Amino acid sequence: MKVVVTRTLAGGLGLLESEPSITDLWIAPAGIGPGRAELLARLAGAHGVLAQFNEAVNAEFFDAAGPNLRIVANYAVGHDNMDVAEATRRGIWLSNTPDAVTAPTADMAWALMLAVSRRLYEGEREVRSGEFSTRTGYDPTHLLGGDFEGRMLLIVGAGRIGYATAMRSLGWAMKVLYVARSAHRDFESAPFRARRVELDEGLRAADYVSLHTPLTPQTRHLIGKRELALMKPTAYLINTARGPVVDEAALVEALRAGTIAGAGLDVYENEPRLAPGLADLPNVCLMPHVGSASRSARPEMARMAQRNILAALRGQRPPNAINEIRTAQ
Repeated sequence: MKVVVTRTLAGGLGLLESEPSITDLWIAPAGIGPGRAELLARLAGAHGVLAQFNEAVNAEFFDAAGPNLRIVANYAVGHDNMDVAEATRRGIWLSNTPDAVTAPTADMAWALMLAVSRRLYEGEREVRSGEFSTRTGYDPTHLLGGDFEGRMLLIVGAGRIGYATAMRSLGWAMKVLYVARSAHRDFESAPFRARRVELDEGLRAADYVSLHTPLTPQTRHLIGKRELALMKPTAYLINTARGPVVDEAALVEALRAGTIAGAGLDVYENEPRLAPGLADLPNVCLMPHVGSASRSARPEMARMAQRNILAALRGQRPPNAINEIRTAQ
Protein backbone atom coordinates (compact mmCIF):
# COMPACT_ATOMS: atom_id res chain seq x y z
CA MET A 1 0.00 0.00 0.00
CA LYS A 2 1.01 3.60 -0.57
CA VAL A 3 1.08 6.36 2.05
CA VAL A 4 1.92 10.02 1.40
CA VAL A 5 3.23 12.29 4.17
CA THR A 6 3.09 15.93 3.10
CA ARG A 7 5.72 17.26 5.57
CA THR A 8 8.76 15.95 7.38
CA LEU A 9 7.63 15.58 10.99
CA ALA A 10 9.33 16.01 14.36
CA GLY A 11 9.70 12.60 15.98
CA GLY A 12 9.94 10.68 12.74
CA LEU A 13 7.58 8.19 11.12
CA GLY A 14 8.70 4.94 12.69
CA LEU A 15 5.21 3.43 12.89
CA LEU A 16 4.64 3.80 9.16
CA GLU A 17 8.19 2.86 8.26
CA SER A 18 7.94 -0.42 10.18
CA GLU A 19 4.57 -1.45 8.73
CA PRO A 20 5.23 -4.22 6.15
CA SER A 21 2.02 -3.59 4.21
CA ILE A 22 3.23 -0.08 3.31
CA THR A 23 5.50 -0.67 0.35
CA ASP A 24 5.45 2.89 -0.99
CA LEU A 25 6.00 5.63 1.62
CA TRP A 26 6.62 9.10 0.24
CA ILE A 27 7.70 11.75 2.75
CA ALA A 28 8.06 15.36 1.66
CA PRO A 29 11.57 16.79 2.07
CA ALA A 30 12.18 18.90 5.16
CA GLY A 31 10.73 22.39 4.93
CA ILE A 32 7.40 23.82 3.93
CA GLY A 33 6.44 20.91 1.68
CA PRO A 34 5.30 20.60 -1.93
CA GLY A 35 3.16 23.08 -3.80
CA ARG A 36 -0.41 22.15 -4.65
CA ALA A 37 0.33 20.79 -8.12
CA GLU A 38 3.15 18.55 -6.91
CA LEU A 39 1.12 17.38 -3.93
CA LEU A 40 -1.82 16.36 -6.13
CA ALA A 41 0.54 14.45 -8.41
CA ARG A 42 2.13 12.66 -5.44
CA LEU A 43 -1.28 11.55 -4.17
CA ALA A 44 -2.00 9.27 -7.12
CA GLY A 45 -2.78 5.77 -5.90
CA ALA A 46 -2.41 6.61 -2.19
CA HIS A 47 -4.21 4.49 0.38
CA GLY A 48 -3.45 6.91 3.19
CA VAL A 49 -2.29 10.52 3.53
CA LEU A 50 -0.86 12.35 6.52
CA ALA A 51 -1.81 15.96 5.78
CA GLN A 52 -1.38 19.41 7.26
CA PHE A 53 -4.01 21.87 8.49
CA ASN A 54 -3.30 24.33 5.66
CA GLU A 55 -3.87 21.85 2.84
CA ALA A 56 -7.32 21.73 1.28
CA VAL A 57 -8.57 18.16 1.66
CA ASN A 58 -11.47 18.33 -0.75
CA ALA A 59 -12.93 16.73 -3.87
CA GLU A 60 -9.88 17.77 -5.92
CA PHE A 61 -7.65 16.11 -3.31
CA PHE A 62 -9.71 12.91 -3.27
CA ASP A 63 -9.86 12.75 -7.07
CA ALA A 64 -6.09 13.10 -7.28
CA ALA A 65 -5.59 10.22 -4.87
CA GLY A 66 -8.05 7.96 -6.64
CA PRO A 67 -10.23 5.06 -5.48
CA ASN A 68 -7.64 3.44 -3.19
CA LEU A 69 -7.78 6.25 -0.62
CA ARG A 70 -8.95 5.04 2.79
CA ILE A 71 -7.91 7.83 5.16
CA VAL A 72 -6.56 11.36 5.40
CA ALA A 73 -5.05 11.97 8.83
CA ASN A 74 -4.79 15.65 9.73
CA TYR A 75 -1.69 16.65 11.70
CA ALA A 76 -3.73 19.12 13.77
CA VAL A 77 -6.68 19.30 16.10
CA GLY A 78 -8.61 21.61 13.76
CA HIS A 79 -10.08 20.18 10.59
CA ASP A 80 -11.67 23.17 8.86
CA ASN A 81 -9.43 22.36 5.87
CA MET A 82 -11.30 19.09 5.34
CA ASP A 83 -14.52 18.50 3.42
CA VAL A 84 -16.04 16.09 5.91
CA ALA A 85 -19.28 15.56 3.99
CA GLU A 86 -17.47 14.73 0.73
CA ALA A 87 -15.08 12.34 2.45
CA THR A 88 -17.95 10.59 4.20
CA ARG A 89 -19.86 10.29 0.93
CA ARG A 90 -16.83 8.61 -0.63
CA GLY A 91 -16.23 6.32 2.34
CA ILE A 92 -12.93 7.95 3.33
CA TRP A 93 -11.96 8.27 6.97
CA LEU A 94 -10.77 11.63 8.29
CA SER A 95 -8.95 12.03 11.59
CA ASN A 96 -7.17 14.62 13.73
CA THR A 97 -4.78 14.81 16.72
CA PRO A 98 -6.87 16.35 19.50
CA ASP A 99 -5.18 15.60 22.81
CA ALA A 100 -1.54 16.17 21.92
CA VAL A 101 -1.92 19.89 21.28
CA THR A 102 -3.91 20.82 24.39
CA ALA A 103 -1.17 21.71 26.88
CA PRO A 104 1.27 23.46 24.52
CA THR A 105 -1.48 25.55 22.90
CA ALA A 106 -2.78 26.63 26.30
CA ASP A 107 0.80 27.50 27.23
CA MET A 108 1.09 29.60 24.07
CA ALA A 109 -2.12 31.45 24.92
CA TRP A 110 -0.58 32.37 28.26
CA ALA A 111 2.77 33.24 26.71
CA LEU A 112 0.96 35.70 24.45
CA MET A 113 -1.09 37.11 27.33
CA LEU A 114 2.02 37.74 29.37
CA ALA A 115 4.03 39.06 26.44
CA VAL A 116 1.47 41.59 25.24
CA SER A 117 0.16 42.65 28.65
CA ARG A 118 3.58 43.08 30.29
CA ARG A 119 5.05 44.37 27.00
CA LEU A 120 7.85 41.81 27.04
CA TYR A 121 8.58 42.04 23.33
CA GLU A 122 8.88 45.85 23.51
CA GLY A 123 11.28 45.64 26.43
CA GLU A 124 13.32 42.90 24.79
CA ARG A 125 13.72 44.97 21.63
CA GLU A 126 14.78 47.96 23.72
CA VAL A 127 17.54 45.96 25.38
CA ARG A 128 18.75 44.31 22.16
CA SER A 129 18.84 47.61 20.28
CA GLY A 130 21.17 49.15 22.84
CA GLU A 131 18.65 51.79 23.84
CA PHE A 132 18.49 50.46 27.39
CA SER A 133 22.26 50.69 27.86
CA THR A 134 22.19 54.42 27.03
CA ARG A 135 19.61 55.24 29.70
CA THR A 136 20.83 57.86 32.17
CA GLY A 137 17.88 57.86 34.55
CA TYR A 138 14.81 55.93 35.67
CA ASP A 139 11.33 56.61 34.26
CA PRO A 140 8.58 55.24 36.54
CA THR A 141 6.03 55.48 33.70
CA HIS A 142 8.07 53.42 31.24
CA LEU A 143 6.43 50.28 29.73
CA LEU A 144 3.50 50.14 32.11
CA GLY A 145 1.48 47.01 31.44
CA GLY A 146 -1.59 45.12 32.54
CA ASP A 147 -2.26 43.09 35.68
CA PHE A 148 -3.45 39.51 36.16
CA GLU A 149 -4.23 39.09 39.86
CA GLY A 150 -8.01 38.88 40.29
CA ARG A 151 -8.73 40.02 36.73
CA MET A 152 -11.44 38.60 34.42
CA LEU A 153 -10.58 35.99 31.80
CA LEU A 154 -13.10 35.20 29.07
CA ILE A 155 -12.69 31.82 27.37
CA VAL A 156 -14.43 31.67 23.99
CA GLY A 157 -14.79 27.99 23.14
CA ALA A 158 -14.99 25.63 26.12
CA GLY A 159 -13.19 22.59 24.74
CA ARG A 160 -9.99 20.91 25.93
CA ILE A 161 -7.70 23.83 25.11
CA GLY A 162 -10.07 26.43 26.53
CA TYR A 163 -10.28 24.46 29.76
CA ALA A 164 -6.50 24.05 29.97
CA THR A 165 -6.07 27.80 29.42
CA ALA A 166 -8.54 28.53 32.20
CA MET A 167 -6.69 26.13 34.52
CA ARG A 168 -3.53 28.17 34.08
CA SER A 169 -5.34 31.24 35.41
CA LEU A 170 -5.74 29.78 38.90
CA GLY A 171 -2.31 30.94 40.01
CA TRP A 172 -3.45 34.51 39.50
CA ALA A 173 -6.81 33.93 41.22
CA MET A 174 -8.52 35.16 38.07
CA LYS A 175 -12.26 35.13 37.57
CA VAL A 176 -13.42 33.09 34.59
CA LEU A 177 -16.33 33.52 32.20
CA TYR A 178 -16.90 31.29 29.20
CA VAL A 179 -18.79 31.33 25.91
CA ALA A 180 -20.05 28.03 24.51
CA ARG A 181 -23.06 26.62 22.68
CA SER A 182 -24.05 24.62 25.77
CA ALA A 183 -23.27 24.56 29.48
CA HIS A 184 -20.03 22.86 30.59
CA ARG A 185 -20.07 21.41 34.08
CA ASP A 186 -16.26 21.28 34.24
CA PHE A 187 -16.18 25.07 33.90
CA GLU A 188 -19.05 25.73 36.28
CA SER A 189 -17.83 23.53 39.11
CA ALA A 190 -14.74 23.96 41.29
CA PRO A 191 -12.11 25.28 40.93
CA PHE A 192 -13.44 27.89 38.49
CA ARG A 193 -17.13 28.15 39.24
CA ALA A 194 -17.24 29.99 35.94
CA ARG A 195 -20.37 31.50 34.51
CA ARG A 196 -21.53 30.89 30.95
CA VAL A 197 -22.32 34.16 29.17
CA GLU A 198 -23.27 35.44 25.77
CA LEU A 199 -20.32 36.78 23.79
CA ASP A 200 -21.31 40.44 24.09
CA GLU A 201 -21.60 40.28 27.87
CA GLY A 202 -18.28 38.50 28.16
CA LEU A 203 -16.47 40.98 25.94
CA ARG A 204 -17.71 43.91 28.01
CA ALA A 205 -16.55 42.32 31.28
CA ALA A 206 -13.24 40.71 30.33
CA ASP A 207 -9.73 41.97 30.89
CA TYR A 208 -8.39 39.12 28.73
CA VAL A 209 -10.27 37.39 25.90
CA SER A 210 -8.77 34.07 24.79
CA LEU A 211 -10.18 32.45 21.65
CA HIS A 212 -10.38 28.65 21.43
CA THR A 213 -13.30 28.04 19.10
CA PRO A 214 -13.01 25.97 15.92
CA LEU A 215 -13.40 27.71 12.58
CA THR A 216 -16.87 27.21 11.17
CA PRO A 217 -19.14 29.38 9.03
CA GLN A 218 -20.67 30.62 12.29
CA THR A 219 -17.34 31.55 13.91
CA ARG A 220 -15.69 33.22 10.90
CA HIS A 221 -15.17 36.87 11.92
CA LEU A 222 -16.74 36.10 15.28
CA ILE A 223 -14.61 38.99 16.54
CA GLY A 224 -15.06 41.99 14.29
CA LYS A 225 -15.36 45.75 14.54
CA ARG A 226 -18.55 45.65 16.61
CA GLU A 227 -17.20 43.07 19.05
CA LEU A 228 -13.87 44.85 19.51
CA ALA A 229 -15.74 48.04 20.32
CA LEU A 230 -17.47 46.24 23.19
CA MET A 231 -14.16 45.43 24.88
CA LYS A 232 -12.52 47.58 27.54
CA PRO A 233 -9.78 49.92 26.33
CA THR A 234 -7.52 48.14 28.86
CA ALA A 235 -8.39 44.63 27.59
CA TYR A 236 -6.31 42.21 25.52
CA LEU A 237 -7.36 39.78 22.77
CA ILE A 238 -5.53 36.45 22.36
CA ASN A 239 -6.00 34.12 19.40
CA THR A 240 -4.47 30.65 19.27
CA ALA A 241 -7.49 29.11 17.52
CA ARG A 242 -7.85 29.91 13.81
CA GLY A 243 -7.00 33.21 12.16
CA PRO A 244 -10.32 33.87 10.40
CA VAL A 245 -12.17 33.84 13.73
CA VAL A 246 -10.92 37.45 13.94
CA ASP A 247 -11.52 40.13 11.32
CA GLU A 248 -7.86 41.10 11.05
CA ALA A 249 -8.45 44.43 9.30
CA ALA A 250 -10.86 45.42 12.07
CA LEU A 251 -8.30 44.37 14.66
CA VAL A 252 -5.63 46.57 13.08
CA GLU A 253 -8.04 49.50 13.20
CA ALA A 254 -8.90 48.81 16.87
CA LEU A 255 -5.25 48.52 17.90
CA ARG A 256 -4.35 51.73 16.12
CA ALA A 257 -7.24 53.60 17.71
CA GLY A 258 -6.63 52.25 21.21
CA THR A 259 -10.04 50.60 21.26
CA ILE A 260 -8.30 47.72 23.07
CA ALA A 261 -4.93 47.71 24.78
CA GLY A 262 -3.31 44.98 22.73
CA ALA A 263 -3.46 41.57 21.08
CA GLY A 264 -1.44 38.39 20.94
CA LEU A 265 -1.74 36.25 17.81
CA ASP A 266 -0.36 32.87 16.80
CA VAL A 267 -2.74 32.49 13.83
CA TYR A 268 -3.78 34.80 11.00
CA GLU A 269 -6.74 35.32 8.73
CA ASN A 270 -4.82 34.81 5.47
CA GLU A 271 -1.87 32.91 6.86
CA PRO A 272 1.01 33.36 6.36
CA ARG A 273 0.18 36.86 5.05
CA LEU A 274 -0.75 39.54 7.57
CA ALA A 275 -3.31 42.29 7.25
CA PRO A 276 -1.67 45.55 6.13
CA GLY A 277 -0.28 47.46 9.06
CA LEU A 278 -0.49 44.65 11.60
CA ALA A 279 3.26 44.05 11.85
CA ASP A 280 3.92 47.78 12.35
CA LEU A 281 1.84 48.08 15.50
CA PRO A 282 3.61 48.29 18.86
CA ASN A 283 0.72 46.77 20.85
CA VAL A 284 0.53 43.36 19.24
CA CYS A 285 2.68 40.28 19.83
CA LEU A 286 2.96 38.07 16.73
CA MET A 287 4.03 34.42 16.64
CA PRO A 288 4.39 32.21 13.51
CA HIS A 289 1.71 29.56 14.32
CA VAL A 290 3.82 27.55 16.76
CA GLY A 291 1.26 26.90 19.49
CA SER A 292 1.83 23.14 19.41
CA ALA A 293 5.58 23.38 18.81
CA SER A 294 6.87 21.69 21.94
CA ARG A 295 9.41 18.87 22.05
CA SER A 296 6.81 16.44 23.33
CA ALA A 297 3.67 17.58 21.51
CA ARG A 298 4.81 17.51 17.89
CA PRO A 299 6.20 13.92 18.05
CA GLU A 300 3.01 12.79 19.82
CA MET A 301 0.93 14.38 17.06
CA ALA A 302 2.97 12.39 14.53
CA ARG A 303 2.36 9.16 16.45
CA MET A 304 -1.37 9.84 16.72
CA ALA A 305 -1.68 10.54 13.00
CA GLN A 306 0.26 7.37 12.16
CA ARG A 307 -1.93 5.26 14.47
CA ASN A 308 -5.01 6.67 12.72
CA ILE A 309 -3.62 5.73 9.32
CA LEU A 310 -2.61 2.23 10.36
CA ALA A 311 -6.03 1.54 11.84
CA ALA A 312 -7.77 2.55 8.61
CA LEU A 313 -5.38 0.51 6.47
CA ARG A 314 -6.24 -2.52 8.64
CA GLY A 315 -9.96 -2.00 8.12
CA GLN A 316 -10.55 -0.54 11.58
CA ARG A 317 -12.05 2.71 12.78
CA PRO A 318 -9.27 5.29 13.39
CA PRO A 319 -9.05 6.16 17.10
CA ASN A 320 -9.39 9.89 16.36
CA ALA A 321 -11.89 9.73 13.49
CA ILE A 322 -13.89 12.89 12.91
CA ASN A 323 -16.42 11.25 10.60
CA GLU A 324 -18.29 7.96 10.41
CA ILE A 325 -18.44 5.71 7.39
CA ARG A 326 -20.33 2.48 6.99
CA THR A 327 -17.31 0.31 6.33
CA ALA A 328 -13.57 0.92 6.21
CA GLN A 329 -12.41 0.18 2.72
